[in-house]
Amino acid sequence: MAKARNTAKYHFIENRRVVHRGITDRPLEDREYEHQQEYHGGHIKQIGRRTTREKALEWERDGGKR
Repeated sequence: MAKARNTAKYHFIENRRVVHRGITDRPLEDREYEHQQEYHGGHIKQIGRRTTREKALEWERDGGKR
């Protein structure tokens, strides 16, 4: 059975600068709202397509740069 590809990788961008890199299996709009409370603005840019949780965690451990 194939693993679910339900995890998104994203960068949170404020003033044209990446201030946070992360993963989520929730809607990106929800995470964007949460980050906006901390950073007082900004937006999320999804990186690539949704993937498996394992691959997303690997991407996050590598610094979210590829």
